[in-house]
Amino acid sequence: MNNFIFQNSTKVYFGRGCVKEYLACLTKDAQTVLLGYGGGSIKRNGVYDEITSILKKAGKTIVEFSDIMSNPTYAKVQEGAKLARENHVDMVLAVGGGSTMDCCKAVCLAAQYEGDIWEDFWIHPGVIDFDPLPLGVVVTVAGTGSECNGGAVITNEEKKVKTGRDYPALNPRFALMDPTYTFSVPRKQMVSASFDILSHIMETYFSKPDEDNVSDDIMEGLMKSVVRNLRAAIEDPQDYTARSNLMWDATMAENRMIKMGKRCDFQCHNMEHQLSAFTDCNHGCGLAVLHPVYYRHIYKEGLLKFVRFAKNVWGIAPESKTEEELALAGIQALANFIREIGLPATLKELDVNQSQLKEIADSCSISQGSYKVMTHEEILEIFQECYE
Repeated sequence: MNNFIFQNSTKVYFGRGCVKEYLACLTKDAQTVLLGYGGGSIKRNGVYDEITSILKKAGKTIVEFSDIMSNPTYAKVQEGAKLARENHVDMVLAVGGGSTMDCCKAVCLAAQYEGDIWEDFWIHPGVIDFDPLPLGVVVTVAGTGSECNGGAVITNEEKKVKTGRDYPALNPRFALMDPTYTFSVPRKQMVSASFDILSHIMETYFSKPDEDNVSDDIMEGLMKSVVRNLRAAIEDPQDYTARSNLMWDATMAENRMIKMGKRCDFQCHNMEHQLSAFTDCNHGCGLAVLHPVYYRHIYKEGLLKFVRFAKNVWGIAPESKTEEELALAGIQALANFIREIGLPATLKELDVNQSQLKEIADSCSISQGSYKVMTHEEILEIFQECYE
């Protein structure tokens, strides 16, 4: 394994009723709370009423920061930072999925910084030598794992760039994770978010080192868990066990633990980020389209890992198959699963304009962690193969 240092500063409160039990004491040092959330689903399912009731009973002043979009923009971050400064906010509370959490992390930074955080912390990695506003999160969608890291993916609409950075200083102070809060998530959103979990794990798994290591063993168990529990949650959206497992799978995928000792790839994520920067497509759907085609481009360079994926994750028997045939069978099993859970398999299904593909491909950053380092020409080939 590669050398590493591991620390995670977020304290997790997990399980049914955890918000009612802990939220008031976790916000005791704040007087004015910026409440960040998305399009209003938390108002329809009762989560908003529950949280605001707890905060008001504790004597907090609530400043609402609503309508955070699925691909949060830098303009939205600036809007939140302005609200936080004008209202002398002491703490930010993000209630939602990854987009809400990511946006609020950036708000915590921007509210305390006089410069341009896009240029100083997103386009170029920066050093956070000041204290961002403290952040707490209430997770309502299992997917990105943003609750236990300092990562935030932001889109600059003007520049057509979507990119993420992970700063430990932006880790939430606490994460409240009640699986029942995910029961009302629409099926398509649940499925696409769950595929994002699987993608996060695969992007780390399919990278060096390939020698026996703890991270790969954990990831195989997590991938099987996502597949098994997503099937169960599709069958019964109120299945507490399945929802609990998916929620913790998401956290485990992105709390940095499985990345220890690994190089990590994330080329597919880089490609999807630019795809959604140009088209605003759903993140999990974009990943579902790209992954099988991308893996068919790189499997020969990581052949033994793809063989292991086929055998240990999908249970494909190796008898009478060459290593290449077994690797391709594993990739096909992934593609079949994507279809089974109802996600798209082509960019055409996402209404992507084919004439934009070259511009999108040219804008993609190149991952040095891939088994096969891409060129922009090969990225364009992948996009074209994904089209229909």
